[in-house]
Amino acid sequence: MTTTATPGAHPHAPAPSGAERTTDRLIRLHKIEGQIRGISRMVTDDRCRIDVLTQISAAHHALQEVALTLLDDHVRGCVTRAAHANAAQAEEELADLTDTLRRALRR
Repeated sequence: MTTTATPGAHPHAPAPSGAERTTDRLIRLHKIEGQIRGISRMVTDDRCRIDVLTQISAAHHALQEVALTLLDDHVRGCVTRAAHANAAQAEEELADLTDTLRRALRR
């Protein structure tokens, strides 16, 4: 039985299946979608800007968490498989990963 350190999961819990991870991500994204709609209503209702900014920050953090789970899957799956396959494929996957991180971290 494989174990991984999934954010928020018990450290010795079995790794969730691909379908479970997808379901978890979709649930998170639907919650974020609702949060964004709430932020829109706050702006429409001319609510306190500090409260709006707090909610924007929370939504941003939630999206980052989803992105990190996707990145974790990519590294554990694609990059690891490529590293075991051959050096050229591993280099290509690592270059793609670096480019993706560069774009994600650019602000």
